[in-house]
Amino acid sequence: MSTFNVKSSPYRSSSLQNANHSRYIGDLIRSIYYFLLFHVHAFWIQLVYFIFFSVLGFLLLKLFPMRDSNHASNLDLFFTSVSSTTVSSMDSIETESFSNSQLIVMTLLMLLGGEVFTSMLGLHVQNIKIKKELEIATQKPQVLELTTSHDPIPDLQNQIEMGTTNAKLFDIPQTPTNYLLKQNSVRYLSFLVLGYHMIMHFTGYTSILIYLNLFPSAKAILEGKRINLQTFSLFTVVSSFSNCGFVPTNENMIVFKGNSGLLLVVAAQVLLGNTMFASALRFVIWVLKKVTKRQEFEYMLRYHKDIGYDHLLPGSYALSVAVCVASFILVQLVLFCSMEWWSEGLEGLGSYQKLVAGLFMSVNSRHAGESVVDLSVVASAVLVLYVVMMYLPPYTCFLPMEEWHKVANNTPSEDNKKKISVWRWQNFLLSQLSYLAIFVILVCITERRQLQEDPLNFNVLNIVIEVISAYGNVGFSTGYSCKRRLRHDGMCKDAWTGFSGRWSAEGKVVLMVVMFSGKLKKFSLNGGKAWKLS
Repeated sequence: MSTFNVKSSPYRSSSLQNANHSRYIGDLIRSIYYFLLFHVHAFWIQLVYFIFFSVLGFLLLKLFPMRDSNHASNLDLFFTSVSSTTVSSMDSIETESFSNSQLIVMTLLMLLGGEVFTSMLGLHVQNIKIKKELEIATQKPQVLELTTSHDPIPDLQNQIEMGTTNAKLFDIPQTPTNYLLKQNSVRYLSFLVLGYHMIMHFTGYTSILIYLNLFPSAKAILEGKRINLQTFSLFTVVSSFSNCGFVPTNENMIVFKGNSGLLLVVAAQVLLGNTMFASALRFVIWVLKKVTKRQEFEYMLRYHKDIGYDHLLPGSYALSVAVCVASFILVQLVLFCSMEWWSEGLEGLGSYQKLVAGLFMSVNSRHAGESVVDLSVVASAVLVLYVVMMYLPPYTCFLPMEEWHKVANNTPSEDNKKKISVWRWQNFLLSQLSYLAIFVILVCITERRQLQEDPLNFNVLNIVIEVISAYGNVGFSTGYSCKRRLRHDGMCKDAWTGFSGRWSAEGKVVLMVVMFSGKLKKFSLNGGKAWKLS
């Protein structure tokens, strides 16, 4: 009678080898994954992320046919893919040339490249790191333990009141209990940001679709261009929330400049997806903390630095950001309306429609780039202000109290009064770059007539050179040439004088102020410190 030897079975040996190979491959992949997370700089990870989806987007755009018979070059398709992935909205192909399938691909690329979406990936990485920290903390003997309660929030609050901590990351006792609360807070925040992301897109998509069906004029525009209503609504809301600025129509939002309701919906998406995201997120967390009484939400609000999420700002910072966003919009709106109210771009609109159009332009100037007016006909002063707004990071704000605390804490008591007195007037000074922008805007206002009638001599670049030369007390000038005038009246004579010699009296007064400011600029070197660019 023969017996079957299990240990020597070739089937069992083969299965064991396969299991070992699978375990080895799994461990290798896990090791590579953790190496990328913990040892590779985030810059390289994000660079690879954007390049990968740019290449993938190019291949998909290449796969689907164009809407018309014309074929776009590979370079233009890759350019479009990069522009969509980086949410830059720089276009080299008319958007109406793309088929419905290609528009869906661009929508997906804008979604993957949006700041809120990529920040969710960052929260996922942060959660993995905290899990690793929790494993290490549970394996090591704990030196710092909570003495009175397993709830770290009250104990840390007592430490704050006693002056033994300032609630920074390295001041929080790193116990397993705290790591667990931190991990739960990051997990809750991940779900919260995901919910915010989904609700904003669903609300925006539904609102745009309802508007298009309620107002025949807007619907007729899309039907005349043979653009699918659902695709337009989804494409526009994703583009606006990610602050990309692409619109399926060639004219961007110019064809909808009379549809004020649609412009307001899109403007809200632009704000809540970028410059107002941090303020809105903190407000939502504060409401949830009041309603649910969960420790995790209190932890988010109190130990925002410990969470490691860039968009989770302190209360005063988030409030200041919201105020500054509103202030920037107001300044732009006032200048736009004062310079463009009777312009060709707003011709045929009522007062309310003009006001909404100006508001829409002011909201989009920071990062989105959607437009209801042809920028080529907008006043130079407004364009310079838009350039400044485009330069500013999304969470730029004015935080004088933070600078006051630095002065008070870093200065001996006997010098406090003198230092704080100096701080009070320096605090409201702007940076030198800000003053140059203001001076250029003022000159563009005083010389607006010449900018229209004599654009080859009077252009923004020549004005910028003249203003910076005066501010630096240099004296360089591009000069003025009668040959470059578009209208030759026979009265113009060339002279060996600077460009400012042809300016109006008001423009020359502004330039004199610039020269005085430049000579005394050493007294404003510390200006702008209360402005936080983030």
